[in-house]
Amino acid sequence: MANRRLGLLVAILVFLADQFAKYWVTGPLGVAHVGDQLFLLPIFNFTYTENNGISLGLLNATTEVGRWMLVALTGAIAIGVAFWISREENRIDQVALGMVLGGALGNILDRTLHGYVVDFADLHFGEWRPFLIFNVGDAAISIAVVILLLRAFLSRKDQAKGSSPKEIQEDA
Repeated sequence: MANRRLGLLVAILVFLADQFAKYWVTGPLGVAHVGDQLFLLPIFNFTYTENNGISLGLLNATTEVGRWMLVALTGAIAIGVAFWISREENRIDQVALGMVLGGALGNILDRTLHGYVVDFADLHFGEWRPFLIFNVGDAAISIAVVILLLRAFLSRKDQAKGSSPKEIQEDA
């Protein structure tokens, strides 16, 4: 049970970090209108955007029906991830799933309150941007997905060598 609490703790921490960062950037730092920028480093700015879709601008929801459908879809995914956390025994997967849940909850709250998700983190190399502008929750989700994929590939590789899933989990 302690393992499962770890995932929920991570979700709460990611959610709070996401909401605090959005408050800090849009409040005290004043980057609060579409297109506002604060230059921090040659490769990183805070640039305010309002994301009406999900990752990579997919499923753009510019109507009220679309907005609430995205809230429902993201909410269903969050419930599924929370259920997965409740069943997961591996600590690394617990942390990764907590990161996904916390990021999703932060974005659900934004979409519920504003009708869009606040994004502000702008990583760029000159004019080239390897990512769309994102937020802390998006970053947590992306990192977590990479962790989960690596774990899935590595555990398959270990199983192919003759390790049992139980041994892999105990090593983690």
